[in-house]
Amino acid sequence: MKKILYTVIVLTVLLFAAAPSILGFSLLNIGHAISVSTALSAKLGCSSYFVSGFSKEQTVTDLASYSPVVNMVTMEYQGSSKLHGFKQEELKQDEFSQYQFSQYESNQDETQWDSPKRVTADLFGIAKTSATYREGLGCTIDTDITAELDSISVQNIENPELEEWPLGDQASYDAPFIQETLDSMVRADNEKGYNTRAMLVIKDGHILAESYGPNITKNTPLLGWSMAKSLTAIMVGHLEFINAIKPNPTNLFSQWQNDDRSKLTLQQLLQMSSGLKFDETYAPGSDATRMLFTAPSASDIAIVSPLMHQAGAEFSYSSGTANLLSRFIHEKLGNDSQLSVNYLFEQIFNPLGMANSIFEIDSTGTFVGSSYLYSSGRDWARLGLLMLNQGEINGQRLLSKDWVKRATTPNLSDNDKRYGYQFWLNAGGNNSNNKLRWPELPNDAYAMMGNRQQSVMIIPSSNLVFVRLGWTAGDYPMASNYSALLDITH
Repeated sequence: MKKILYTVIVLTVLLFAAAPSILGFSLLNIGHAISVSTALSAKLGCSSYFVSGFSKEQTVTDLASYSPVVNMVTMEYQGSSKLHGFKQEELKQDEFSQYQFSQYESNQDETQWDSPKRVTADLFGIAKTSATYREGLGCTIDTDITAELDSISVQNIENPELEEWPLGDQASYDAPFIQETLDSMVRADNEKGYNTRAMLVIKDGHILAESYGPNITKNTPLLGWSMAKSLTAIMVGHLEFINAIKPNPTNLFSQWQNDDRSKLTLQQLLQMSSGLKFDETYAPGSDATRMLFTAPSASDIAIVSPLMHQAGAEFSYSSGTANLLSRFIHEKLGNDSQLSVNYLFEQIFNPLGMANSIFEIDSTGTFVGSSYLYSSGRDWARLGLLMLNQGEINGQRLLSKDWVKRATTPNLSDNDKRYGYQFWLNAGGNNSNNKLRWPELPNDAYAMMGNRQQSVMIIPSSNLVFVRLGWTAGDYPMASNYSALLDITH
């Protein structure tokens, strides 16, 4: 009996020790791993299908690249996706033996069929999560309070078809050699398995070339992941421009009033040098996965984070901080989801001409400012052009020149100064510890960057914006590709 007990104990210890290398997380977080597997599948699957208009097959491929666990999840799609002008493919259950689908069946009429649009993910009956799509708002994981989101109305934004980009939908500038080079680059990327979905070259405010991968069009909203942080910062900058907030306030949240966090500045949040503790690792049990997949409010995780470092002393990349900025914006707009959505569409999307973009919200109706912006390649380029033009686009000023300068100035941290206001900087000033991030590119280059090697690169000295969207699991030769494009645009 003792021998059996001893064996069980040893095997249990070995299993716990081996779990991080086999599963990618500790068995102590197995419960959260199960919850994340269905939440990730439901949320990202819903957005992939209903926002980007991807087929179920493409949705499977994208999700499975994050974790083998989601291969065991059964997905049920309720409602049909008719987005973006290309046919949704039906995936037979025997085509993917591990990842199963069941199409919601009903004899209801088409109007009822299209509402609600929802994806439900189920892991062997152990855990089940659903996410619902709302027009103009994208997909949100269903909770006890998400029904309140149904009352939010969303404006429609249209690009004048006959107007030149960025105001409208025309791209009339002819640069055949650049177009041919870009097409070859995208083709070579995909032959190598990089899964590039969109690349654009913007010079002097004009689209010189744009190239797209299979089933992607100029209107397809694509998930930029952490590139959303840059839009969040732009919204903060715009609020400052219209005098809705002061340039660098303290006492940011009521939850911080009775401790040293009350002294944190808005700039320290923007530069990710607040000193707040946040676990950015994307594994079950971490702050980051709870923030995106199991917490009703994406900012609730970071709002309770304690100070770990002296404020301003250390740059520490934190998606939680970006969602604190979203919370700050939401509160300044009256803690009202309808007012926040109105502000986004009237003050940001409409002046920019971003007609193919969705900034998703969490269960509380607050934008998930760290991660969930879906935009077409052209709309991502519009954000880059706004910054390149020092805050002006389509004849309207949205940001002050001073704010753009501050947003692209190295931070004052001790460890890495190459980060501005939610923008990655190439140079960090005259500091031996801050070599050029991208040696192939000019010193003044800076970028929005997101998971899957996605980027919007802004190069003021060359009056250029490059956009690259894709789903690359490993390394991608971003800087060398942009350098090659830079060489042919002079």
